[in-house]
Amino acid sequence: MESKRFNRSDRPKRNSSRSDKPRSDKPRSDRKPSDRPKSDRPKSDRPKSDRPYRTDRPRRNGDFKARGPRSDRPMRRDQRDNRDRRIKRDFFKDPLIPDEITGEELEKNVRGDLLTLSAENAKVVARHLSCVNMYALGDPDLAYQHAMAASRHAGRVAIVRETAGYAAYRVGKFDEAIKELRAAYRINGDPSVWPVLADCERGLGKPLKALALAGAPEVKKLQKEQAVEMRIVTAGARRDMGDFEAAVVTLQSDDLNISNQPWSIRLRYAYADALSAVGRTDEARKWFARTAEIDVENETDASERC
Repeated sequence: MESKRFNRSDRPKRNSSRSDKPRSDKPRSDRKPSDRPKSDRPKSDRPKSDRPYRTDRPRRNGDFKARGPRSDRPMRRDQRDNRDRRIKRDFFKDPLIPDEITGEELEKNVRGDLLTLSAENAKVVARHLSCVNMYALGDPDLAYQHAMAASRHAGRVAIVRETAGYAAYRVGKFDEAIKELRAAYRINGDPSVWPVLADCERGLGKPLKALALAGAPEVKKLQKEQAVEMRIVTAGARRDMGDFEAAVVTLQSDDLNISNQPWSIRLRYAYADALSAVGRTDEARKWFARTAEIDVENETDASERC
């Protein structure tokens, strides 16, 4: 695509009275000093200017302010984020990484996302992410520390910010989780983080914000699993506000009869729990029993409540 050039000939000519009069019959280069008209008045007789010095003139638009140094100018969001991350890297000490962790433990597509970083930095980030996976279940607090270290080193990589957001969510640091997950969404536009964002708002005691997220246009782009998770979060927000019947209605659907999906256990359990909250005890026990049938690894306490 050709770059657009500005044609100076398109500019309007200045309407100056001087431009209407020829300066000389001769070209400028042919004029001699002797051709210039001389004044008959001696230099000493020439009138002096009565005008004040330029420094006495009133300034236009008030006092003129010199342009300040670059540090005084407002910064863009990405500049502020990068500055804040540099400060954090200097202030926070990264957790130690076990020698046996190389970063090769990550899936290939995750390592591919780190190729935008320098080779040295990419290796550091990969090792921290491997530690997140290693400690996620046994020591979620340490996993969170590694995730935030990775985020400080690679703040413009979506998978890193998303991992940090989920790690913060697991340890109840909901403000930090929202910040990281929103950053991931700004980078890659993937709305799969929306249910967790909404649940973080619930964790902060803001069910109305959770419901606002549930009604956002991005929710229509969710895949089935995330859409079901959002319904569960929405029902929880209704219960937070004391609207228990609305929570039951939110969870009612034909999806309750599906038993072989990753979300089936959570959906059935949430529905049974919502029924119990409104006093529909018999129905609740029935659905706790149906949950226990597919919860072979005892992820929930459904078997104890049926």
